[in-house]
Amino acid sequence: MDLSNKQKYYNGKANGESILRHPPLTLPINLSLYIPFHFHITHLNSPLSPLNSISLFVLFHSLFPLSSTTMVRERVVDLCITVPTFFKCPISLDVMKSPVSLCTGVTYDRSSIQRWLDDGNNTCPATMQILPTKDFVPNRTLHSLIQIWTDSVHHRVEPVVSPSVLSNQQLLQTITDLASSGLNRTLNRFGLIMKVIHFAQDSDQNRTFLAKLDGFIPLMVSFLDNVENVDKSIEFLEQTLTVLGLILEKIKVREGLKNLVLKGKNKKCLDSMVLVLQKGSNNSRIATARVLKFIAIDAESELLIAENEALLTELLKLSSPENDSKLIENCLSCLIAISKPKRNKQKLVKIGVMKILSKLLKESNTSVTVVEKALKLVETASSTSEGRREMCEDAAFVAAILNKIRNVSNVATEHAVTTLWSVCYLFRDQKAQEAVTMANGLTKILLLIQSNCSPQVRQMCTDLLKIFRVNSKSCLSSYDTKTSHIMPF
Repeated sequence: MDLSNKQKYYNGKANGESILRHPPLTLPINLSLYIPFHFHITHLNSPLSPLNSISLFVLFHSLFPLSSTTMVRERVVDLCITVPTFFKCPISLDVMKSPVSLCTGVTYDRSSIQRWLDDGNNTCPATMQILPTKDFVPNRTLHSLIQIWTDSVHHRVEPVVSPSVLSNQQLLQTITDLASSGLNRTLNRFGLIMKVIHFAQDSDQNRTFLAKLDGFIPLMVSFLDNVENVDKSIEFLEQTLTVLGLILEKIKVREGLKNLVLKGKNKKCLDSMVLVLQKGSNNSRIATARVLKFIAIDAESELLIAENEALLTELLKLSSPENDSKLIENCLSCLIAISKPKRNKQKLVKIGVMKILSKLLKESNTSVTVVEKALKLVETASSTSEGRREMCEDAAFVAAILNKIRNVSNVATEHAVTTLWSVCYLFRDQKAQEAVTMANGLTKILLLIQSNCSPQVRQMCTDLLKIFRVNSKSCLSSYDTKTSHIMPF
């Protein structure tokens, strides 16, 4: 297109034909970077047709909203740059370096969403939808747009690999320094391990590299096993457990970590974990609970962990309702993992697990995941005579379990019904039966049968109805007057 034709186009006519004339373009001062972008496009080898020019303008206008305050000029002074909203990660609010999309369609920066998922979350941060899969795919289209934008404004954002993250070679040197830091007190042990944490947090590949690195996991565990020689620094123990928590999913042989932690030279690893559970931050406590759950892979490991009664006590304290929901969830998961042996169940009941679980289930704002795990632990503990006795002495506890058989989740329903079936039908506990009757349990069980419950749950409910049919005529008459449309027999 020669100069005269360009002039005709911008005046509203091209090749003698009338086209839609654009109003004068205006930009805010901090976004008046359209001209460099326009020149970047128009200096391509092939000339732009009017349609292509309009299309590019519309694309650019959608990316960078225009204002009616400042006229476009040929010479622009860059005062500041406003980043388009959808170029920012919803978690970190920084320009995305490696955008990836979840199954919900929301895009995040890879490192940010990976940390979110590694912390045990199973929801999309933006929509709070439960994720059927935690897989994500690169959003290459958005990544290309971000690159075009940064080129057009002559302002390069951070590279994909942050300067603060070590290369593999630098990491090896850092680990070497960390290993010798016990002998060389001039080295900043805390600063070194923080570099390792940043490396692990940056990408999935980095975590895999650490998990496969010969001698790295034994080095981390050795720090826990020498708790008295770590300058009495609780922070260092926290960061050590944070590193292990980050790479757990990349460890292929769980048996190896189990032996290192539970059968170490000084056998002080569990004592270190107790210190972190007592005095650490929520994140380090969560990492500790995750490590314990990870190594509880058989009866031997479960019994060895439960031998440390202080550890069980701290996990129970952190499961109380006043604590953070994510912390409660991870502590309950750990307790469930180690509660399979009968000896461990009895220990848990002895140190007060039923009282904590009763408080959790009586709370009205307890999250669904916490309710599910609390009911699972109740089911486990109630398989012992001590657990059933404590449960049945608290009628409000039994009523709280009964209230969870509907309108929570299928998992919660199954655990709650199994517990009631075990206590009321299998072991025929009179106090539990009376508590269920007083809480209008028969009506709730009948309504559950009419719902879309599983065959196993329906069978247990039928067994429970037989018990109450024999023992509670008054309950049946009350049911007949309120919901006579249901025919239980």
